[in-house]
Amino acid sequence: MDKPTHLIEYETMLLGRHRHVDRSAYILLSRIRMEGMMSIGQLSEAFGLDASTLNRQTTALLRSGLAERISDPEGGIARKFRLTEAGERYLDDERARNISGLEKVLADWTPEEVGAFAAFLKRFNTDIERLGGRPWPREGRRAAPRPDAETPAS
Repeated sequence: MDKPTHLIEYETMLLGRHRHVDRSAYILLSRIRMEGMMSIGQLSEAFGLDASTLNRQTTALLRSGLAERISDPEGGIARKFRLTEAGERYLDDERARNISGLEKVLADWTPEEVGAFAAFLKRFNTDIERLGGRPWPREGRRAAPRPDAETPAS
């Protein structure tokens, strides 16, 4: 583990152990909140996952009452997922818990160190998104319009 890339891989693997919530639920709900209602086909395109994986994950959201599946308000064939009030609260609560935890961890860091760390994480993520061709909408702006073409699995 002498190469910096090996150290980054190891540290990001360790970072995953600190998650206490269902990661897929948090990420799916976050994406739907930022983009608005989405179908299975749109989620599949956004995440690069097959429809069967997303069907399992969205079924769990539906069962837990965090999302609901509705007819496309624009008249499209595919049904869309949107957050319920419980889903909005869940997402707000989890995000607040995550931020609180980060603030505890970073309490001894200077504002400059926190800012630099945030900038490097953003660069790291946007480079991954660029290489994968799947940009993630950033806070304060919605994603670029996407084609509404649906797959039969939607």
